[in-house]
Amino acid sequence: MALPANQQLRIWGIAIAVFLVVMWLLGDVILPFVLGGAVAYLLDPIADWLERRGFSRIAATILISVCAVLVFAIVNLAVLPTLVRQANSLIDTFPRLSENLQSWLAVHVPSLMDQDSTIRQSLQSLGEMLKERGAALVETVLSSALSVLNILLLVVIVPVVAFYLLLDWDRMVARIDDLLPRDHAPTIRKLAHDIDKTLASFIRGQGVVMLILGTYYAIALMLAQLQFGLVIGAIAGLLTFIPYVGALVGGALAIGLALFQFWGDWLHIAIIAGIFFSGQFIEGNILTPKLVGDSVGLHPVWLLLALSAFGSLFGFVGMLVAVPVSAALGVLARFAVDQYKQGRLYKGLETQDQAGRD
Repeated sequence: MALPANQQLRIWGIAIAVFLVVMWLLGDVILPFVLGGAVAYLLDPIADWLERRGFSRIAATILISVCAVLVFAIVNLAVLPTLVRQANSLIDTFPRLSENLQSWLAVHVPSLMDQDSTIRQSLQSLGEMLKERGAALVETVLSSALSVLNILLLVVIVPVVAFYLLLDWDRMVARIDDLLPRDHAPTIRKLAHDIDKTLASFIRGQGVVMLILGTYYAIALMLAQLQFGLVIGAIAGLLTFIPYVGALVGGALAIGLALFQFWGDWLHIAIIAGIFFSGQFIEGNILTPKLVGDSVGLHPVWLLLALSAFGSLFGFVGMLVAVPVSAALGVLARFAVDQYKQGRLYKGLETQDQAGRD
């Protein structure tokens, strides 16, 4: 005999509360394990594909791991040094860009550039602030990323966790399935399948979109001879994960720098702007519909709310789990709406009486 509904709700409520408390208490301690789990989840379809073609699970896992290490090494040797160098140069350039803007305003709008003008003082302070804060941010990130502890976490623990989770992924899923309450197992399996479909469509698809757009922006901007094209392309590609933010930040940076670098050469400026407009057109009309799909069910506003709320509560770990949690909540909300529409509260007594007479 199944437990009463109120007892089941109490048990599930306690489980959710314990999960949130553990996340809040452990924080960054579980970061490598969350990252390792995310990597294993993303790579599991590749392992399944290799298994269908005759590889054993261990052979598929080893092959994927070797390829991942090679890609990681190539990126660190070929791309990362240039990216860091351009990022530092971009930060150092901010004061000069502020001075150029002041000179342009002094020529075209001299009334705004008096010595006591608020705009002049604001531009001067803005340039210095961007240089100081930007340099401090890069220094903090690099010193943190290059610390012994973080090297241990990111270079050792995350790959090891990802390797073993990928190796045992199917067995873990089977064991979890065996622990499901028998009365509700079919419903839970259906909900889990819907959540997995949503996550697969969004995370894997959005990851490919980010990679394609970041590569396109970086190569196109460098071919257009825009300074710092690589770092701007990388920023735009990474921020594409957050709805609208990648296009706004990357486009503003690229077009703003193009105005300073190519002022008067309107064709060059139009080319830079055209790169971002074409990138957004390709993303909205080709990449996102084909790779992410329309059935994901993650509204941009809902995703932004989840990222903001979980990031504020649980830090970087919260931002990592925001997408799967928001996807799960979306699936559960749609399930609850379906149940509501099938119940008496929605249909009413008259509808049920009419169905009984028929």
